[in-house]
Amino acid sequence: MFKFLKEKIENWTKKIAKKVEEAEKEEEKPEKITELKEAEVKEIEVPIPPSEDVKEIEIPMKFNAGIKTYQPDLEKLEEIKEELEEESKPGSKSFFQKITSKISKIKISEKEFDVYKEELEMLLLENNVALEVAEKIIIELKEKIIGKEFLKKEVEEEIKEAFREIIREILIAPGDLAEEIKEKAKDQAKEPYVILFCGINGSGKTTTIAKIAENLKSRDVSCVLAAADTFRAASIEQLKEHGDKIGVKVISHEYSSDPASVGFDAIKYAKKNFVDCVLIDTAGRMHTAKNLLREMEKIVKVCKPDKKIFVGESITGNDVIEQVKSFDWSVGIDGIVLTKADIDEKGGTALSVGYITKKPILYLGVGQAYDKIEVFDKEKFIKRLGL
Repeated sequence: MFKFLKEKIENWTKKIAKKVEEAEKEEEKPEKITELKEAEVKEIEVPIPPSEDVKEIEIPMKFNAGIKTYQPDLEKLEEIKEELEEESKPGSKSFFQKITSKISKIKISEKEFDVYKEELEMLLLENNVALEVAEKIIIELKEKIIGKEFLKKEVEEEIKEAFREIIREILIAPGDLAEEIKEKAKDQAKEPYVILFCGINGSGKTTTIAKIAENLKSRDVSCVLAAADTFRAASIEQLKEHGDKIGVKVISHEYSSDPASVGFDAIKYAKKNFVDCVLIDTAGRMHTAKNLLREMEKIVKVCKPDKKIFVGESITGNDVIEQVKSFDWSVGIDGIVLTKADIDEKGGTALSVGYITKKPILYLGVGQAYDKIEVFDKEKFIKRLGL
């Protein structure tokens, strides 16, 4: 799962960490002194370090382009003088501590980051991360690592940690759906908890409803299913078959009947029989079909769902973003389920829909069996990306 994005992030992180170390090594190389005339050396008073041992101080040199030769770098000599004077003060860092600090720590410059910025953007886009999200990741990553001091051996891990923090900020943690339903069920005078499912044709909506019903049932939440997809051939029979297999009642009408009335009757049945939750299946409809979306608005108005869940395929990439935006604009989405996540090698869809809709991903479909559905976990998702 998410293999491609995992590999790309891993390789990019290693590459920039290696580049930073190589750049640091280049800077540490001593300048080659070609010629120094005695008359060109200006004396500067340098204090002796406060130590019993005499320390040799190497005179820093710099190239003078005017006379085409090397001369003592007076600015750096002044810095050495200030450091040695500071060292003599009580409680100050030792000369050795200052030197090792410079050796063991490095900074990632803006120039070094910019060299690989476009490459990072491309690898994110190639793995179904929307442009808007890719740009945010790059901006946030730049703020977190540019100019900060890192231990050389920990540069790669620090970049990964920055990635982890950004993803945690992008994704919204889902609530506990079963606990929400139980909380409402405590007051039997109230209506049952109603969940409406929507999405385009073929996204696996009906099977997902059965999986969620089975999952809720395993947590002592009673459910009834409403076969409000009265358009697609065999849809009612499909839902009834799922209901029989998991032991959950299905309320249905004839084909071509009003979907809103099916949902209404299911809610009525749940209230009468003290059922905790009603899961309403609806006909798949393209996000561009405005008439069908208006029909969905009617179902929402009649059934007054507590939660409206969009079901989309993880493998469709950026297409699912436009789909969920259309449904959200029409009926107001409260959460998302991504199906076929088990065969999604890229992983960028979850990041994109989470950031752009600002709605939580509630579940991931990870197989065909009824137990092959996972409550979405941000930390687990991060680990799957190899971070």
